[in-house]
Amino acid sequence: MKKILLTLICLVFIANPMLAQNVHFVTSGTIEFDKTVNMYALMQKEINKENYIYRENYFEAYKKDHPQFKVLKSMLNFSGTKTLFTPIDDAQAVDNYPFATPMAYQNNIVFNDLGTNQSIIQKKILGDIFLLKDTTRKIHWKITSETREIAGYTCRRANAIIMDSIYVVAFFTEKIHVSAGPETFTGLPGMILGLALPHENVTWFASKVTDMTIEDKALTPPKKGKSVTNQTIQTELQPAMKRFGDFKQTYLKALML
Repeated sequence: MKKILLTLICLVFIANPMLAQNVHFVTSGTIEFDKTVNMYALMQKEINKENYIYRENYFEAYKKDHPQFKVLKSMLNFSGTKTLFTPIDDAQAVDNYPFATPMAYQNNIVFNDLGTNQSIIQKKILGDIFLLKDTTRKIHWKITSETREIAGYTCRRANAIIMDSIYVVAFFTEKIHVSAGPETFTGLPGMILGLALPHENVTWFASKVTDMTIEDKALTPPKKGKSVTNQTIQTELQPAMKRFGDFKQTYLKALML
């Protein structure tokens, strides 16, 4: 009996390193994301007693022709310490809602060099193009024990607050050894495959992950736009924000994500 137990113990010690060697960690590839926006919720937030008559009428008309959730496609290419997040144009995702917050669209092309903590973001804002060069966004994450399956990967949950008031829920996988995610969200010990801003009524979730070699040309940062930093872009945007009246701070917050 003792010989049998000793043999089993030896087999366990032998098998564990072999199992560890067979674990595959992804360091290069592409991720397809769906950005889902609750348009009804966003539109309801813009209705108040001053604009109730015309916005409520428009809201009711919008609901007759549009679904509650608007889905936008994007792609994240990654290799080593570099990532490039790019929206995928979709004519069917464009609507004629004249009061739409920037949250309902995809305004950014985001390049991150995680090795140097440098970020280059091309932002399309009200017909203008800005090129924001700065350090990557610093986010103080709190990792929890909750897990969720996304695109075939088991992901752990993390929570954070950004820009003083925006609550963020992220699901990341350590099987993809790149500390990145959609848009400007980084800083976890693995790739973010699911992201939710519950109070902003928007989510990003990976629909497909492809493990493949990514060429350098697929990670070329954007170059077009007026050069700004995180400190100067808000000053640049303030004159344009005046046209949005009571909603200017909400719109500015969406543009700075």
